[in-house]
Amino acid sequence: MSAEAGPAMTKGPDKHVRRVRLPADRRTPAAARAVVRSVLAEANLDELLNEALLLTTELSTNAVEHARTELDIEVTADPAGLTVTVSDFASGPVDELTVGVRNVATDITEVAERGRGLLLVDHFASRWGTTYLPTGKGVWFRLDRADPDGQHRDDEVTPGGDPGANGETSTPSAGAMSALMQTTPDPYADDPLPDFATSLLTRVAEMVGAAGGVVRLDRGDGHGPQVLARYGRQPRAGNDLLRVPLAVHRPYAGELELDSAPTAYAQPLAVLTAERLSLHLENDRLRRADVRRQAWLTFLAEASELLAQSLDVELTMALIPQLVVPRLGQWCAVHTTDEWGRLRLAAASHADESMLAQLHATLREAGPDSIQARLREASRNGAQTPLGAPMEGFAVPLIARGQRLGTLAVGRHQRHRHDPDEIAVLEDVARRAALAIENARIHAERRRVAQTLQQSLLPPVLPVVEGIGFAAEYVPTGGDAEVGGDFYDVVPMPDGRWLVVIGDVSGKGVQAAAVTGLVRDVIRVLAGDGKPLPEVLARLNETLVERGAGRYCTLALAAVGPGEEGRLDVGLHLAGHDRPVLLRSGGGPATFFGTGGTALGLLDAITSPTAEITLDPGDCLVFYTDGVTERRRGRELFGTGRLRDAAAPLAGYSADVVAARLRATAINFSVEEPRDDIAILVLRNDAV
Repeated sequence: MSAEAGPAMTKGPDKHVRRVRLPADRRTPAAARAVVRSVLAEANLDELLNEALLLTTELSTNAVEHARTELDIEVTADPAGLTVTVSDFASGPVDELTVGVRNVATDITEVAERGRGLLLVDHFASRWGTTYLPTGKGVWFRLDRADPDGQHRDDEVTPGGDPGANGETSTPSAGAMSALMQTTPDPYADDPLPDFATSLLTRVAEMVGAAGGVVRLDRGDGHGPQVLARYGRQPRAGNDLLRVPLAVHRPYAGELELDSAPTAYAQPLAVLTAERLSLHLENDRLRRADVRRQAWLTFLAEASELLAQSLDVELTMALIPQLVVPRLGQWCAVHTTDEWGRLRLAAASHADESMLAQLHATLREAGPDSIQARLREASRNGAQTPLGAPMEGFAVPLIARGQRLGTLAVGRHQRHRHDPDEIAVLEDVARRAALAIENARIHAERRRVAQTLQQSLLPPVLPVVEGIGFAAEYVPTGGDAEVGGDFYDVVPMPDGRWLVVIGDVSGKGVQAAAVTGLVRDVIRVLAGDGKPLPEVLARLNETLVERGAGRYCTLALAAVGPGEEGRLDVGLHLAGHDRPVLLRSGGGPATFFGTGGTALGLLDAITSPTAEITLDPGDCLVFYTDGVTERRRGRELFGTGRLRDAAAPLAGYSADVVAARLRATAINFSVEEPRDDIAILVLRNDAV
């Protein structure tokens, strides 16, 4: 066989010619094979089918990959054989095509690097060559029929691949090469690579006469090189050992080994097999990387959700190591920065619980080369910092909203180091963790401020008055970082009576708290000056209209003083507030008492009728806010009826017991957090 400048054409009536122009895409080789198959069938050249289809596939694939233009396929058949020409329309040199020297050891490497497809052409074709046209370039090959004695016209080829007279293995047959090139993984297998690699290895080993072979693959998962496929005996080191690295990207690495005789085609065929395997290994790597990235995204989403659910600082910091270990590291430690800039260990976890004590001890060690020093460096520089022995890993700063909160230290797994994807995920976890810690701290500060402000709006203790019992219960809304508008108070009056106050300012938050404080202070000042209750309400209404920022207030005022024979005289004024529940010590049903009036802050003028009542010893009045009656269980409200029914059995009990029991009943009505503040104030005649 030889490489020539142009194909030799045989003219005659039995000549069959077919010319087709095909696009440059992945379907072109199949279409070219179909053209060749039809011409061979017409010319009755079925004995050339395997070689013709194999070489047509290689030339058309080579042209598609390198030229990337449309292709002209010309197939000419005559009684003597077949000629196929593949032409493209690309300009420039034909570097990829100019390889056609066979059985020259020094050229094997060049052939392997620049086009093993043409190595097959040179091996199987009777003649082949290149064509140069003004519009492009092409490659042709000629396959001659065998002579009547069964020999090919090119005496160099032994297509059968059977052992020759000297007992040595002949060059590979077209059928064997076609089987090698058409071997593909099972698309329906869970893990098709082992079977695919074994099939490829077996075919190439049989083609080159190898006594044994092995394919090793290291996926970079910490398990080191693993045997992916094996053929025959274990390859033995020596002159006949052929090693070909697999062309895969990191973290994959591997090689193909053959215990093969040093034939001219052993190296190119091994390289060709390694490249075919490498292509599918790259697909496996990309697929696994995609699955892994999807898993990381799911992990980050779940981690964010878990971190967002906690608004407790200590719980948030304890949760972070549990998220990291063991998926992203063998151990994890969270250090936070105090007001002096010193790092404090907040939480730590280790995959091996027996190592946790040693981890704590190592993290506490001081010194210029200690982990503490590296953590301070990471916190100070705001950058990732490696950690040395004995607890190898690295530290990532915890930074949220421009503030350095501490560090997240992670120890590497014993079998492998963190790859770039894992490091990126850890840095993302550190950012989310820092933001969660900062949010928890902000929430804790808001809660502390809210609790302090709420406490300032309520009396620290209720006064102790002989013959009069006072008791109160207060439950803030479920959002404990918000200040509610409910309040209560008991204020002494200049005439010796006591003023019982309970109210509810609309809304929540700082503005509602400011209005609540204003209402409370105005009542205390006016009541302390001895103003009548109708005047107190009128002036308070004027104040809210002018300075209440559009908020209104419902209020219940009850002036309580001693009456005859141990009784208590009560004068009640309601300004838009719910009527209190009256409990008589002598038994009987609980009732509501009082006459409704106008809420404060809505109108320039209000009405608030006075309701007079006398409490006998043991009688009591239960004041409450709408957080009690509007307590929800789904769509159902607790309501005034349930409150009255719950209060009725408590007649005769002390004020403390009545308040505590009613609070428990209202809270236990629903498993939900209270949507509104709950305030209960009980006034009882404690005269004996």
